[in-house]
Amino acid sequence: MTRKSPRSIRKSIAFFTAVGLLGLTTACSSPSSDQAEEGPVEIRFSWWGNATRAELTNKAIKEFEAANPNIKVKPEYGDIGGYFDKLATQVAANDAPDVITMGGAYPAEYANRGALLDLSKVGGSLDLSKMDQGALENGQVQGKQYGVSTGANALAIVVNPAVFQAAGVAVPDDSKWSWDDFSKTAQDITAKSPKGTYGTATVLTHDSLDAFARQRGESLYTQDGQLGLGKETVQDYFDFSLKLSESGAAPSASETVEKLNVSTEQTLMGMGQAGMMLTWTNSLSALSKASGAELKLLKLPGESPTPGIWLQSSQFYTISARSKHTDAAAKLVSFLVNNEAAAKIIQSDRGVPSNSGMRTAIQDLLTPQGRVEAAYIDQIGKMEFAPTFIGPTGSTAVSEITARINTEVLFKRLTPEKAAEQWLSESKAAIGK
Repeated sequence: MTRKSPRSIRKSIAFFTAVGLLGLTTACSSPSSDQAEEGPVEIRFSWWGNATRAELTNKAIKEFEAANPNIKVKPEYGDIGGYFDKLATQVAANDAPDVITMGGAYPAEYANRGALLDLSKVGGSLDLSKMDQGALENGQVQGKQYGVSTGANALAIVVNPAVFQAAGVAVPDDSKWSWDDFSKTAQDITAKSPKGTYGTATVLTHDSLDAFARQRGESLYTQDGQLGLGKETVQDYFDFSLKLSESGAAPSASETVEKLNVSTEQTLMGMGQAGMMLTWTNSLSALSKASGAELKLLKLPGESPTPGIWLQSSQFYTISARSKHTDAAAKLVSFLVNNEAAAKIIQSDRGVPSNSGMRTAIQDLLTPQGRVEAAYIDQIGKMEFAPTFIGPTGSTAVSEITARINTEVLFKRLTPEKAAEQWLSESKAAIGK
């Protein structure tokens, strides 16, 4: 998933809030209908990304315009570094693009301030019937649909079978393994491998805290933007993270800290020095290329009886509440997520498509690792799991809090119990609850 730095996110949101958007909700309650317009209309479509993404997206736009000759699309794109700052300025000046690409906590932030269209108002032009349920829920804010997933991502255990084979350890059956099985398997690999190779490349991540909570019937956040997990779950999370490091299943505290912000190529998995790594599925191709190995994906341990996994949207397509051409905008979004021609052009550039039909359409075009990722996402999309709620304003700081406190635990400057208390206190303050 593409992420923007928390500092930049806070800067954008602070500017957005300061400007105020006075009267926005009232002003945008009745967007102009395309039906009242005569002749062609022009809509603006914004996104961030590199030159390759721009090339692919512009090709898809041309396909859309050919199928919809009365709608012209003006592309607006740039580097992610200034994207959200520019968007905040545009929205405040009542000059937002009609279709806006968003990510992270932004859909909730903008929707809560009345800047985004409730997509139920354009249901006749926007078909969401083929989208995975989890992907739909990702784009909902307080039960209303404001965003459409561009593609899906999911947590997984990336496995290097060659490391398992060299250590003489069997690859686990992911249909029934537990976190204890994960830990024991990782310890066995470390013990039977050359020095510097570990069973698992990392201890636990902020995202795995969410999975821990979900497996216990809790959640990181609730629908109304509160923390949804208790002290015991957070304490157990830090305790398990510490034990992975202490047992040798994962690297030591100092090695873990050294690897916190390295490139894909410099991770232990990327260097071929780890049997397993808990991470997002969209890193599979890059890790495979870096390691030179044919990597596999396993479901998370401890998935029974309550699944902790969920589909995470890479990005979202949203529509400005002040757009004068909401139906045209909706038709573009619908085309991008439902049309085979668009799917074959974009493929998995914005994540594995959240429409199973589009996944099938691009299957033969994907690399071998891309097909592994798509098959995994397809499997996850058929599961029944708890809803996922977009994090509230301030939630971008919580991942920083988790990493910092986990480091304190690994160096034994905080006990898991004290760490849980501090995490809850700081996280509540971050989201203003």
